[in-house]
Amino acid sequence: MLFRLITFIWILATLTPSLDARPPQLTPRDTKIKIEEILQAHVSHQKLTEEIAARAIQNYIDELDPGKLYFLESDIIEFTTPSQMLLEQTLSGYKREDFSVFERIHEVMLLAIERRNKLEKEVENAPLIKEAKASDLKDMPWAKSEEELVQRLVKIKSLQLQTAEKISPETRDQFAQRLIKRRLSRESDLIGSNLAERKQVVLSYVLKSTSSALDSQTIYFTPSEASQFMIQVQQKLFGIGAQLRDDLNGFTVVRVVEGSPASQANKLKVGDKIIAVDQETVVGMDIIEAVELIRGQQGSNVILTILRETKEGESTNEEKCNIELVRGEIVLKESRLETTYEPYGDGIIAVLHLYSFYQDSNSSSASDLAAAIEELKKSHQIKGIILDLRNNSGGLLPQAVSVTGLFISKGIVVSVKDNNGNVQHLRNLENSKIWDGPLIVLTANTSASAAEIVAQTLQDYGRAIVIGDPETFGKGTFQTFTLESANFDKVNPKGEYKVTRGRYYTVSGKSPQLVGVKADIVVPSVYSGMEIGEKYSKFPVETDQISANFHDDMSDVPSYHRGQLTRIYQTGFQTVQTTYQPYLEILKKNSEDRLVQNKNYQNLLKEIAKKEDFTDPTNFFGQNDLQLTETGNIMKDLIYFMEMSRQNAAA
Repeated sequence: MLFRLITFIWILATLTPSLDARPPQLTPRDTKIKIEEILQAHVSHQKLTEEIAARAIQNYIDELDPGKLYFLESDIIEFTTPSQMLLEQTLSGYKREDFSVFERIHEVMLLAIERRNKLEKEVENAPLIKEAKASDLKDMPWAKSEEELVQRLVKIKSLQLQTAEKISPETRDQFAQRLIKRRLSRESDLIGSNLAERKQVVLSYVLKSTSSALDSQTIYFTPSEASQFMIQVQQKLFGIGAQLRDDLNGFTVVRVVEGSPASQANKLKVGDKIIAVDQETVVGMDIIEAVELIRGQQGSNVILTILRETKEGESTNEEKCNIELVRGEIVLKESRLETTYEPYGDGIIAVLHLYSFYQDSNSSSASDLAAAIEELKKSHQIKGIILDLRNNSGGLLPQAVSVTGLFISKGIVVSVKDNNGNVQHLRNLENSKIWDGPLIVLTANTSASAAEIVAQTLQDYGRAIVIGDPETFGKGTFQTFTLESANFDKVNPKGEYKVTRGRYYTVSGKSPQLVGVKADIVVPSVYSGMEIGEKYSKFPVETDQISANFHDDMSDVPSYHRGQLTRIYQTGFQTVQTTYQPYLEILKKNSEDRLVQNKNYQNLLKEIAKKEDFTDPTNFFGQNDLQLTETGNIMKDLIYFMEMSRQNAAA
């Protein structure tokens, strides 16, 4: 799926240091030590095995030639289907600080670079392929011959030129030169200025390949990459406020930050394709290079040349236009909370769309949610609440506990098991429940991590009905990073890493890892059916389960604290409720009937099935949010059935 292969990046900061092309200052000893540190901390793999060695070799090849534009199948068959002897040699090499297997692969790459430079002459003289499509380049096998490799290179060049020529005819030569410069620069980095530097390049790639062989979330960062990573998690940045995706023939806007320069007067829209910056073409440019052109000092201007799709009747056209933006300060409001409501009977149905789990000196997701509910209560009778966690990728674990605590009494919310098997429970210790009535949690396969904890725990206790895609994203692991956010300017010259340390479990003992949270009632989102989720990553950590913890024996609490905790935690426990069970089947049936008869919804699902591009989920919310509309209909049914049951019981 294209979603898993393309690159995303935020265009936000001018504080980012220039990318240093020099490799990290690594020795074979350093490399072995870092690998041992990562293994010691990892949740599943504490030692190197033949399986990890085979993954690392494959990763190394993919790191060198991610686009499959250098190697031929015959060049690397020895490594893509490694023999027992090669795997044993690789493992023994790790122990002896000998990485000669990877050095051999690197030597093959250097020969492939020489061949590529010779083949470029054929590419230069070959006729372009009309109507080349990016989808033609997905999931390609390794080329079997030089002729096939040339054809592949021509197809990519054709795809990029189609877009570059839409800027202006004179950009063709400039674009071609940029492609050559970009390719030669990367090749130069791989070759190194001398043998010692080349060995450092090899060692950095060994660390990258080995760490990512453990699981999809464990990553080694070079010093420059570590700086980039930390800047992206800062809350206050400078730039235009847009997130881009590299599509080979331009950079597509997949998200616009609210209140940013890009959002002013609706200047930049999701789906726009940036093809030039200040009249300089960016087609064929590395995304980091393009970002550097877009960034600049606060208050300075930047002109983006974009292609925007327009519709006239049944036909779709591309319109080219220039957009001038003033770079400014961007505050990433991960704390976004959108509150809306719909009148129903003598009250309202509240919709609280929480985008992440956050906390700072001024606010938190739990306090903001509580304040929003209290504000609605002042002037309305709330009949039901929809907690919308679509496109919520998680955040702070304690906030997941606090948000859950707004809807349950005291009790365990989530458990964490580390790489040593130690289990720690995170509890809701206060009776801060602010809503005890009908509750629906709306999810999608983009709901992840802390969002999955809240959804599944409320489902476990029977406090909420989960509605949305068949399952959520499926990220039930947590990671630690060697570089602290408070000292992100002090990057280790040998690089940094983040490693998967353990898994999360909700009160039922289930972990959302790989499997996600199962919807009680399926109402497909715009991404339903797309390959989005942890299970589609390269080497995901397996799922797991522990014993249920509806009864809290406090066994994880040290004995000298247990008595104190017991005094504040001995009454008011949340019990498992069956409130919604009598209504689930009729709610499902009614929803299925409505969806079948809803032509707009059926048409939307057909359009989704045709799409190859991954765009921002928020682009589909709002006026045309059919999924939320149907969730509201289910809530109305639920309120009606519950009120009828109360009336019948009273009679």
